[in-house]
Amino acid sequence: MVEVINRVEPRSDPASVPKAQGLRVLYVFPGEAEGSAMIFASKQVEAMRELGVVSEIFALESRTDLARLLRESRRFRQCVASCRPDLIHAQYGTVTALFASLMATIPLVITFRGSDLNPAPSDPWLRSLVRRWLSQYAARKAVRMICVSQGLKRRLWWRRDRALVLPSGVDTEVFVPRSLSEARAELGWGVSERIVLFNAGLSPAVKRLDLAQAAVEKAEEVCGPIRLALLDGRVPQDKVVTMMNGADCLLMTSDWEGSPTIVQEAMACNLPVLSVDVGDVRERLAGVTPSGLVGRNPAEMAQVLAAWLAAPRRSNGRECIATVAQAHIARQTLAVYHAALANGAPC
Repeated sequence: MVEVINRVEPRSDPASVPKAQGLRVLYVFPGEAEGSAMIFASKQVEAMRELGVVSEIFALESRTDLARLLRESRRFRQCVASCRPDLIHAQYGTVTALFASLMATIPLVITFRGSDLNPAPSDPWLRSLVRRWLSQYAARKAVRMICVSQGLKRRLWWRRDRALVLPSGVDTEVFVPRSLSEARAELGWGVSERIVLFNAGLSPAVKRLDLAQAAVEKAEEVCGPIRLALLDGRVPQDKVVTMMNGADCLLMTSDWEGSPTIVQEAMACNLPVLSVDVGDVRERLAGVTPSGLVGRNPAEMAQVLAAWLAAPRRSNGRECIATVAQAHIARQTLAVYHAALANGAPC
C-alpha cells in the first residue's frame, strides 16, 4: 500500500535574507570540479554567483595519497592568497572537509550530503567507519554546517546547534515538464510502453537495483512488459530531463540517502515518484500526487507500480518544489554565510 503524505507549506520571507555585498567564498570540492558526481554543488555555486557572491572553486583532486595531499595544501594556500575569501565552504565531508578544516584560518562551513555521515554497506566496514569519523572530526572545526536532511543532522556527534537542514536545490529552469510523446520519440521509446525510471548511480548495490528489478518483474506479471530505464551517473543532464519526461514514474529503493536530488528533479518534471522511506523523501513528497512511500517489499512495490502503469498520469510535483528551488536554497545558504561570519573565526 502506498503512503501519501499531506503537505504543510513553510513560510518564507526572501526580503529578510541578507545581501551578498561582495562576499567572497572559496568552495572546496572532492575530485574534479566539473565532475558529474558534484553537479548539484556546481549548480549551487552558479546560484550563489547570481546573488553576487564572488565564488572560487578548489578541487581536491587527491584524497588518499599523502604526498599529493601535501602538494594540494600548497596549492590551496596559493588559491587562498589569490582569491582572498571571507569564508571557506567544503561541499562534502570525509577527507574533503577534514582537509578544509585543517587548512582554514577563516570561518569554515561544511555541507554533509549523505555517504559522508551515513553508513555505506557497499564499502568495507573499516573504510566506512573512517569516512564517517573524518566527517565528525571536521565538524568540530566548522562555524556552521549544512545537512541536506534531518536524518543526517541527527548523525552528527556534536555541535548540532550549528547545523541547518537545507536540501540541495533543483534548477527549475532546466528540469521542466515536456510532452511525453516528444520525449519518447527523442529517446526511441514507444508511446504505449510502460516505463519505470531508476537511478542506479555509480553504486547500484547501495541504490538497491536488485530490489527495483524484483519489483518490476512482479509488476510485469500483472500488467505485461515494463522497461526499467536506468540512470548510471554518467547520463548527460539534458538527457536526464528527457528521460524524466518520457517515463511513467521514478522508483527509488535505496538503503541510504541524504536528500536525493533525483526526487526533486522528478517533481520539477511532474514525474510521479514511488519511493521507500529514505533520506528526506517523506518531506519532499508531501502533497505530491500521484506519488508516495512504500515498504521495502517487491510485491508491495509491484502492486503500486502495476496500478500506476495501468492508468499513467503526471503528478503535481512542480507545484510543491518552491522551498527546494535553487534560487530559494541559494538565499538560505547566503544567510548561513552571514551567520558564520557573525560567529567569528573557527574554534
